[in-house]
Amino acid sequence: MSKIGKKPIAVPEGVGVKINDGVFNLKGKLGETSVKSLPFIKANMENNAISFGIENNSKQAKANWGTLRALVQNAIIGVSEGFTKNLIIEGVGFRANMEGEALVLNVGLSHPVKIVPPAGIKVSVEKNLIKISGVDKDLVGKIAALIRAVKKPEPYKGKGIRYEKEIIKRKAGKKVTGTTK
Repeated sequence: MSKIGKKPIAVPEGVGVKINDGVFNLKGKLGETSVKSLPFIKANMENNAISFGIENNSKQAKANWGTLRALVQNAIIGVSEGFTKNLIIEGVGFRANMEGEALVLNVGLSHPVKIVPPAGIKVSVEKNLIKISGVDKDLVGKIAALIRAVKKPEPYKGKGIRYEKEIIKRKAGKKVTGTTK
């Protein structure tokens, strides 16, 4: 039995859910998305709650059970509340700004790096904070990782782009040792 899979999902007010041919179509105040059903899983919608069950007792069915429930739960949260990731830029002269829809990063490279977010993802910049928000949890995380990969934080001075609550383990630099006679 899947501990996650057997819990029903309560559908909040303002979120519309339609199940057509194994595809969950979700529509909310922030947008709409769809989740394709996984094999061996059946879904029921009763009284503003979605429950999931398995068709057979195979290992793959048990694995898909909790996975599909989590994907649908994330989609419901996405269309009702949305997902946000925050990145912090640290370093002398490091900065980010928006040129239209594109994010331009000046992070110590020989050229500015331009990143155009895909449709459905909103990027905004406030001083040294980059906010990435959207309906799709996976896509928000991928774009945040792509931006962070431009200049990962280094362990000596902590310069680079890091997640808001990420802790960078700092290393001691070279120490001047005195010579003794």
